[in-house]
Amino acid sequence: MLARYIRKYKGSYILGIITLFIVDLISLKIPQFTGEITDGLEAGTLSFHGVLRYIGLIVLVGGGMAIGRFFWRYFIFGASRRIEYELRNDMFSHLSKLSMRFYNEHKTGDLMAHFTNDLAAVRMSIGPAVITTFDAIIMTIMVVIKMVVYVNLKLTLLACIPMIFILIGGVFYGRAIERRFQDKQQAFSDLTDEVQESISGIRVIKAFVQERAELKSFAKANQNNKEKNLRVVKLQAVVMPLLDVIIGISSVITLFYGGYLVFEGQISTGQFVAFNSYIGMLVWPMIAAGDSITYFSQGSASMKRIDSIFMEVPEIKDEETVDRAITKLEGEISLNHLTFRFQESFPDVLKDVSVTIPKGSTLAILGKTGSGKTAIANLLLRMYNVEPGMITIDGRDIREIPLKTLRSQIAYVPQDNFLFSDTLQTNIAFGTRDLIDLPEHHKKFSLFQSKKERLDDRKETDLYSRENLIDQAYGDLDQVMDAAKMACIHENIMEFPSQYATMVGERGVTVSGGQKQRSSIARALMKDAPILILDDSLSAVDTNTEERILAHLKENRADKTTIIIAHRISTIQNADRILVLEDGKRAEYGTHEELIALGGHYAKLYKEQQLEKQLETA
Repeated sequence: MLARYIRKYKGSYILGIITLFIVDLISLKIPQFTGEITDGLEAGTLSFHGVLRYIGLIVLVGGGMAIGRFFWRYFIFGASRRIEYELRNDMFSHLSKLSMRFYNEHKTGDLMAHFTNDLAAVRMSIGPAVITTFDAIIMTIMVVIKMVVYVNLKLTLLACIPMIFILIGGVFYGRAIERRFQDKQQAFSDLTDEVQESISGIRVIKAFVQERAELKSFAKANQNNKEKNLRVVKLQAVVMPLLDVIIGISSVITLFYGGYLVFEGQISTGQFVAFNSYIGMLVWPMIAAGDSITYFSQGSASMKRIDSIFMEVPEIKDEETVDRAITKLEGEISLNHLTFRFQESFPDVLKDVSVTIPKGSTLAILGKTGSGKTAIANLLLRMYNVEPGMITIDGRDIREIPLKTLRSQIAYVPQDNFLFSDTLQTNIAFGTRDLIDLPEHHKKFSLFQSKKERLDDRKETDLYSRENLIDQAYGDLDQVMDAAKMACIHENIMEFPSQYATMVGERGVTVSGGQKQRSSIARALMKDAPILILDDSLSAVDTNTEERILAHLKENRADKTTIIIAHRISTIQNADRILVLEDGKRAEYGTHEELIALGGHYAKLYKEQQLEKQLETA
C-alpha cells in the first residue's frame, strides 16, 4: 500500500537521490585534495599559491555540499512529509466509512496511536531511512572504489573485512528490532487508551472515589510501556557500541598496515592521510546501516498496524442495487417482520417486529431498557444491516437508498447527546454544513473574537452588531436561533456572556445535561429533515419544558414523520401511534386511548407514572 504513495512522489525521490549522489561524489574529493597537499608539501613541489588553490577547491566543494544537502532534504524529507499527510487523511477518511461493529471492537486510544507514533515511524522509514540506506550502500561503494584506485587494494581489503560482520549482524538485528518495536507500539496504544478513558471518565472516577485504583491501573500500563521501550533501547545499546568497536578495529588495521606500507614506500604519506580520511568517511555509512535497519524495521512494524485498518472493509456501504436517482425521502416507513442481532453469537435484539409509519405521522416507541428501542433507530440510519425487505422507506428497500441520501434525510437525536468542542452555534448548525474549510472556519472565529473584543472596548453592546459578527464567522444565525427556540434553549444561550459564540468543553461538559440535550434537539430540528428520530431525548428536561418542545414539534413538523423513543408516557401520549416493545417483540400497538383501554403493560405503566406525579405534587 505504501508503494502507491511513493510512486506518486517518485519524481521528488529521484531528484533527491540524484542530488544526494552528487553530494557524496564531490565529498570524495576533499580527502584526495588533503593527500595531494600533504604530498606536495612533503616533496616541496607545492607553492603557497598552490596550497591556496587547493583550499579554494575544498571551500568550493564544501559550499556545493551545503547547497546539495539543502536540496536532498527538501526533495526527500518533503516527499515523506507529504506522504505522511496524505496517509493520515486517507486513514481518517477510511475510518469514517467503517461500520459501527469496527468501533465496537476497537478502542479509541489504539486508533489515536496509529495517527501519531505509527505514522511518525512510517515517515522516518520513507524519509531519513532513504538517506541512510543510500549512504550505507552507495557511499560505501564509492569510498571503497576510491580507496582501491587512489591508495592500495590490499589495504582496502583488510580495512573492509570487519565491515562484513556489520552486514551479517544487521540482518539479525533488523528482525529482532521489528518484533520489539511492534510490542512497543502496542504498549503505547494501550497507554494512550488508558489515558483517554480515564480523562473521559474523570467525573465517574471522582464520584466513586476511584482515583487511587485508576492510578494503579495507569501505573501498570505505564510500566508495560516503559518495559517495551527499554527492550528496544537495550538492543540498540548493545548493537551501537559493537558497531563502534568494529569501526575501531578497521581504523587500527589501517594505522598498522597503512603505516607499514608507507615505510616500505608502497604508498605515499599523502595517500596514507587520504586513506585515513576515507576510513573516517566510512564511519557514517556504517552507522547509517544500523539506522537504516532500525528505521525500516520500525516503519514496517507500524505499516502493518496501519494496513490492518485499511484492510477493514465497511459493512455498511452503497450496494450494486442502490438507486442513485433517489435524492429525497417522503417519510413513509415500514418494518416488516424485523429481526436483528448485533453479532451471530448474540441473542436477537428485535424479534419479528412489524409496523407501518405513514408519512407525516408520529410514532412513539416505549419499552424497558434493552427492549430494542435504540436498535430500531440505528437500523433506520443503517448503522447496521438487516435482511432485504425488513425495512422499507417510501416503498423502497433501505439498501436501495444511497447512504448519503438516507442519512441526510433523517435528523437524529441520540441518547448520548454529544457536543463538539466548539461554539454552540457551530454545534447546532453541524448537520446543515456541507464542506467547511475548517482552518478558515477557525480563522473566522478568531477574527470574530478579536472584533467582539474591540466592540466591548468601545462599549458597543448592541446585539444586532454581535450577531452580524457571528454570521460572518459561522453563517446564518437566524436559522440557528429558530432551531434553538423550538428546542427551548435560546433563552439559556442568551444568558451566556458570549451567547451563541460560547465555546463548550469536550463532549459538552461545560453545559448542563438539559442544555446539552436541548442543544442536540436544536441541531436535529435545524436540519429540517423529513424524518426525525428522538431517542430518549427529553429525559433531562422538566415537564413544562417538555410540553413546550412537544408543542413546537407538533406545530413545525405537521407534514413530517417523527419517531419518539421515551420512557415517560407524558412524552408520547399524543403520538398518532404508540409501539410497546417487550423483550424485542411487539407487545402492544395503538393510540394512547386504545392502549389504556387494552389494560396491558402500557396502561399499567401509565397508572404508575400518574401516581408518581400525584405524589410529587402532593
